[in-house]
Amino acid sequence: MNKNIVNKNDVSEKTKSLVLVTVDCLRGDHCGFNGYSRPTTPFLDSLAAESFIVPSAVIAGAPTYYSFPAILASRTPLALGRDVVGVAPGENTLATVLRDAGYATAAFSAANPYISPRFGYDHGFEVFRDFLDFSPPAPNAAGEKSSEPAPTTRSSLNRLLKHAAQAAGLGGLYGDLYFEYCLRVAAPPVATIDEQRKFPSAAVLVDHAISWLASSAPRPFFLWLHLMDPHSPYYPSPAAFRELFGRDASASGARYLNEFWNRSDLAASRLAAKKDSVVELYDAGIRSMDNEMARLVTHLKQSNLWNDCTFVVTADHGEEFLEHGLRYHAPLSLHEEITRVPLMIRVPSSAKTEVATTPFSHLNLAPTLLDILEVPAPASFKGTSLWHNLQQGIPWSTPAITECVYGCTNPFQAQSRLAPRLLSVRDVRYKLVMRFEPAALEEMFDLEADPEEARPLPQGTHQEVRKRLMQSARDHIQTTADTRDSTARLQARLRDLRIALESNPR
Repeated sequence: MNKNIVNKNDVSEKTKSLVLVTVDCLRGDHCGFNGYSRPTTPFLDSLAAESFIVPSAVIAGAPTYYSFPAILASRTPLALGRDVVGVAPGENTLATVLRDAGYATAAFSAANPYISPRFGYDHGFEVFRDFLDFSPPAPNAAGEKSSEPAPTTRSSLNRLLKHAAQAAGLGGLYGDLYFEYCLRVAAPPVATIDEQRKFPSAAVLVDHAISWLASSAPRPFFLWLHLMDPHSPYYPSPAAFRELFGRDASASGARYLNEFWNRSDLAASRLAAKKDSVVELYDAGIRSMDNEMARLVTHLKQSNLWNDCTFVVTADHGEEFLEHGLRYHAPLSLHEEITRVPLMIRVPSSAKTEVATTPFSHLNLAPTLLDILEVPAPASFKGTSLWHNLQQGIPWSTPAITECVYGCTNPFQAQSRLAPRLLSVRDVRYKLVMRFEPAALEEMFDLEADPEEARPLPQGTHQEVRKRLMQSARDHIQTTADTRDSTARLQARLRDLRIALESNPR
């Protein structure tokens, strides 16, 4: 146990508890408290008046498996090496620190395989439920899969027609006809949206959380919920869709939109025809989450826990809807639609102030939350508490760095973790993006003049800014190499080898 950790006997019943809600794929610009016009988050909007709303919260890595080391362990995602994913055995996290400080700890995660015990995320939690028995893990982080049935389900005639159509230059027409056949003729009928959902809804997790809260009193607690309602495939609560759009969502229509959006044979220009309808499903998923947050907070108030509870909502990353020609959230770009996420921090009896627009890296989240709880952060945490800055409205100067392994869509395959790094450095106004391979790329954007990142600044311009951001990137990479925890890396690699041996016994 870290020598700075508060002794369990020093924790009183009045110590602030912590609820951390992370919402998979939740874009910062799709929340009402960040200015979104559609009422996706009416309940969370109502909390904004008593919360710190961070306008420029930035993830440290994307997707999920590169995001959470920073959120829970205040550690950059590639610090233990590109081949290490998750939290290392024995690594300090919010959960281990608060458990050792006397907190009751519980986590409920909506069947995301990348934040499971396989990757060490159960460490420090007395109760950890990942719901992976709800459905099989997705094949990759982007949520993409072929819309076509397995080859064994396609008749010889279909294969012959496909080859003939391609030879005649009509492959696209064949693809459209075959897609329509699969969805409208061959696919079994569906009665409800709920039966198509791949992840447990926020309602299921809130039910479990409420049950656990009833059993944790009178100890202060740390409760972590990871919700998947906005994640693809987009199957929101029908009630939330009705609340948001004033009409019912069709179960077969939702399936059609999801399968169409998932087609790998269509260019972005063709996919764009359904974008607005797909975004409606996504937004309704956000509204589903918001409704359940209202129910959770109502329980906290009725249980007399709210006045001593810090309540935090953020996301592991955003989601792409063709803004730069991409869908979902594969580690292929670090545009704002992926890297900018919401961050709401509600602290009891703390007056709200205007929060600086400086980028708030998730690397600083765990130290900040421990500071709010008056629990010392361990020396292994690389971020810095910004609690004083939030309280006083004081800007901070450190740029936010986001990184991942380019193209690593399946971290279960160790070889895919070894691709080159993709990295961005963001300050208040400018953002530098560097891809080292394949086809080395360096782009810089002026987010004030070009918030959609549509026009990279010409090479040779803004040299001082470019040099400063480049130096931050260089320092980050050098520091990562110089301060690598070799013991933690070895433990993580041994865990991977043990799991591999257990999965493939000779």
